[in-house]
Amino acid sequence: MSTPAKRVAFHTLGCKLNFSETATISRDFLRHGFEKVDYRDTADIYVLNTCSVTENADKEARKLIRQAKRRNPNSAIAVIGCYAQLKPNDIAAIDGVDLVLGAEEKFNLLNHLDAIDLNGGTKVIQSDIDHVHKFATSYSSGERTRSFLKIQDGCDYTCSFCTIPLARGEGRSDTISNTLKVAKEVAETAAREIVLTGVNIGDFGKGSQESFFDLIQELDKLNGIDRIRISSIEPNLLTNEIIEFCASSQKFMPHFHVPLQSGSDKILSAMRRRYKRNLYEERVAKIKSVNPDACIGVDVIVGFPGETDDDFLDTYNFLNELEISYLHVFTYSERANTDAIEMGGIISNEKRAQRSKMLHILSDKKRRYFHDQFIGKIRPILFETMKNGKILGHTDNYIQVQVDGNPELINTIHSLKLTLNNGAVVDGEL
Repeated sequence: MSTPAKRVAFHTLGCKLNFSETATISRDFLRHGFEKVDYRDTADIYVLNTCSVTENADKEARKLIRQAKRRNPNSAIAVIGCYAQLKPNDIAAIDGVDLVLGAEEKFNLLNHLDAIDLNGGTKVIQSDIDHVHKFATSYSSGERTRSFLKIQDGCDYTCSFCTIPLARGEGRSDTISNTLKVAKEVAETAAREIVLTGVNIGDFGKGSQESFFDLIQELDKLNGIDRIRISSIEPNLLTNEIIEFCASSQKFMPHFHVPLQSGSDKILSAMRRRYKRNLYEERVAKIKSVNPDACIGVDVIVGFPGETDDDFLDTYNFLNELEISYLHVFTYSERANTDAIEMGGIISNEKRAQRSKMLHILSDKKRRYFHDQFIGKIRPILFETMKNGKILGHTDNYIQVQVDGNPELINTIHSLKLTLNNGAVVDGEL
């Protein structure tokens, strides 16, 4: 009689980069004979991939650790990711944690499992972030229609609010040749779309003769993938040649996500961002000039130290006038070991919440206006999932559409007519 396979469960907090890394680690476990189960099930090993961008992410990590131990008191719990790199001893002090792996060691999780002693205290393996130089390629495989391909890691920028350089180290990437090999692996899966992800993807090829622009030109030739999206790219790295190339490509989708963070030059300087609002305005104008149908998403932070009412109104009015499609609104969160935490001019939580609400309302208006422009028009859609009897997917320019249809349509691309704007989701007909 064979021994039952050990059960392993994964949970991921934070960005799509984390999800791509978790997927790669989980495939390693499957290759070694483990059975993968849901994090809500009983498992022998629980793996939590953490984020530490906000205080809420820290709290959520602690809650998930406690929940896992309640499900199986005899389980081993391993914590990896950004929170594990930044605060390994804090995690080790949480009851039930057996293994903490920093940025350098998380992809070696399997090799460290033998070191776990459920009765011998928590094992912490963490290198100084200055010594983290290796690049580990990864991609997600959980979503049949879409795969997030990690092309870059770390960041050399020193934004005053951000812990990511402390958690992930210096900016680094693989060669174009090796990146293409992994992209071909993805193309052999069921995925129809690749999303290029990383911490600062526009910095791809730093220190070499290769560049992000070189990479996308090669990826454009990739067989077996119909769509490629650029997840997020800094405005100072989004060059005119990238914008023009994407507009001419059949494979790269007319969709850009470009972080702004603030529409006030004063606040941008305090954040140590590498551009001013006029450059951001130029990038948006360039995108719309070569592809008027393009979707443009924006990251913005409210409540940064020193952000006066006038500074916030500068941001609000700037965004209101820009030809953008939606916002991702983040409320400033104090993070240890950042320069921003030492700044004066702390904004009350009430005012942060008020500003966040105003920008969320603006985002809804922007999204509705953008969707309105395509009602009655035909766009290609990649069907992705079923919900409440409707089949849902995204157009090339990232409009979520729902139609009456057969589940067999999932993971296929069809042209359809957009008929009714419901705000976040648009009705369509085949």
